[in-house]
Order: sequence, then structure tokens, then C-alpha cells
Amino acid sequence: MSKISPCLWFDADAEEAAAFYVSLLPDSRIDYVQKNVVDTHAGPADRTLVVAFTLAGCSYLGLNGGSPAAHSHAMSLHVACEDQAEIDRLWEALLQGGAPQRCGWLNDRWGVPWQIAPKQMPELLADPDTAKAARVMRAMMGMVKLDIAALEAAHRGG
Repeated sequence: MSKISPCLWFDADAEEAAAFYVSLLPDSRIDYVQKNVVDTHAGPADRTLVVAFTLAGCSYLGLNGGSPAAHSHAMSLHVACEDQAEIDRLWEALLQGGAPQRCGWLNDRWGVPWQIAPKQMPELLADPDTAKAARVMRAMMGMVKLDIAALEAAHRGG
């Protein structure tokens, strides 16, 4: 487990969310599930309290807090995708029961914000040719799900 791990708050379905998340990315797994040992405000004894899981090699915790807590775009999960097929696959899976946002963002069915972006996005946006970077930024700002071919065309000036 990492020294620092993001902890995602869920009302009661952290284990379900973690199982779904680990099904989407390689090098992912459920590391352990901790049950309540006594009845608490977060739920009865034997109900899942914490689930530790690894997503693409990074450690996370899911906590069943027993009351809803809103997730925010101030803390999101960013996935640097290898190709458009990966963007499409993750977008469709995470969007089930969720809501699309602008610029490659979405909220999954638990309200967790995700950024689904091509791995080359930082290079495109940081191009020393600011005209190219600006075209990419304008193209991205007009998208919901990101389209690698359209971003690269904008970079080339097409």
C-alpha cells in the first residue's frame, strides 16, 4: 500500500464501486476488505467499512461513511489513455448511471469525477508553438468525450 492513498467516501457501496473500478483497468485489484467489528454510525457490525484497492498500480481506499457525502471536481481520478479505443471503453463503462461533463470529464454513478484523456494531451497543450497549443485547447473546450484524432488535427492546424 502507498504511504498516501486517496480515500473515496461512499454511503454504503464502496465495495461495489471498488469492484467495478478494478474491472476496468489492468494492474488493479481489491487488496482487502475491512468489516465493522461493532455497530457504528456507518453501519452494523459485519458491514463493509473500508475497502483497499489498487487501480493501475495506485492505492486507494473506499470508505462506507454511512451518510452521503458529495464528491467534487476539486479531486478527480485522471486516466491517461493509450488510444481512442481505451477512451471509448472507459467513457462508456464509467458513464453507466453517471453524467458526462465537458472536456473529457464525467461523473460516474457514485458521483466520483473522472478525467478520461489521451496520454499525449499534456504534450499537445504544452507545445512551444502557442498557436498549436491554443488550437488544441479550443478543440478540447468544444468536446465532451475527447477525440484524439480531432485534437491531433487541431494541433496540425486542420
